[in-house]
Amino acid sequence: MNKMIFLNGQFVSQDKALVSIKDRGFQLGDGIYEVIRCYKGRAFSLNEHIDRLLKSAEAIRLELPYSRNDLIEYVKELLVGVTWDYADIYIQATRGVAPRTHEFPAAKVNPTVVMYVSQSHGVPERTREKGITAIIVPDTRGTICNIKSINILPNVLAKQAAVEAGADEALFEREGVGVVEGASSNIFAVQEGVLSTGPLSPYTLPGVTRDCVLQLARSQGLPTELRFHSRKELIAASEVFITSTSKEVLAVTSLAGHKIGDGRPGPITLKLAKDYRALVERECGL
Repeated sequence: MNKMIFLNGQFVSQDKALVSIKDRGFQLGDGIYEVIRCYKGRAFSLNEHIDRLLKSAEAIRLELPYSRNDLIEYVKELLVGVTWDYADIYIQATRGVAPRTHEFPAAKVNPTVVMYVSQSHGVPERTREKGITAIIVPDTRGTICNIKSINILPNVLAKQAAVEAGADEALFEREGVGVVEGASSNIFAVQEGVLSTGPLSPYTLPGVTRDCVLQLARSQGLPTELRFHSRKELIAASEVFITSTSKEVLAVTSLAGHKIGDGRPGPITLKLAKDYRALVERECGL
């Protein structure tokens, strides 16, 4: 991890980046977060990530003490001197330090805003060539999944269920709706040459990578649909893949114990993965 951390308007060393135990994020999960993937010290889709952070803040009625431009400049300052092939900027904002009550603090308090950069790793090429496995679990997350809240215990439990099942990802299945998204990803399917993914809704996070992939597909004339899929539809699809900030575009070749297509990443998945990577390289000057 980079030794310098942004905390409430200052860059401090890690040993001085301390937050009170009375912070509402720690005690109540009253906060939001954002993760930005960086390549060779350049943040990808920085504007879109900051926009999503601001939308999450607005959704929970959290007034951040910094402007959009301030946040962008702080991210850039954190990246000065960073040369890792892959790094992640983590941003977390909470309602701040206040007496523990479920309702908002009666007196005005200052939000807590933390940012730091840490080294990360890309998906191994062997994994991209082979694809990943996924399980399907019941969706127990409620109806504010469109907010990137720090309340992600159901996601943690779903990921652990995947690990214990020998899988790489868990997909949430919501009763009466269908399979909506992954524990840390958006889900796409290809059926009869049509690319589909879930619409923006209270059940899905508006993924930045998801939006990039949809734009790439539409620019190439690939038919697209916004809809949720049943378990049966996904298993019968010719291709299934996930998208996320860290995974980019990654094929799912086994789902709930069933082989997807011929068990290998399909041509549309591979083409979109290649085009997405080219977009990253252009924007980040790689």
